[in-house]
Amino acid sequence: MTSDLIFIKQLQVDAIIGIYDWEREKTQPLIFDIEMGTDIKKSATSDNIADTVCYKTVADEVVSLAKLAKFELLEALVEETCKMILNNHMGVSSVKLSVNKPNAVEQALTVGLAIYRVRS
Repeated sequence: MTSDLIFIKQLQVDAIIGIYDWEREKTQPLIFDIEMGTDIKKSATSDNIADTVCYKTVADEVVSLAKLAKFELLEALVEETCKMILNNHMGVSSVKLSVNKPNAVEQALTVGLAIYRVRS
């Protein structure tokens, strides 16, 4: 496994997510931190975007999934996001993904979860 990482920090998406009626009526902010294990040797030598994982493309895909899917559980969104990244980007060998839901618990700054998935 490689130790090179391409990352996206604090990608904010307003999405419908949650189990309560009020959560299904209006969007809430979600904040994604994504780390993708990859090997950058080829792109570092070629200086060609086609030889790497384009973080703009990944960010656009994550935003689209979060906005369109309307999951009830954060767990489902996070798992599907990792699957999507691994399926769409063959150069990614692993994904560490954490998602914060800052407005979920009034007394907390944020809540969320983090998972790590490796290409099988």
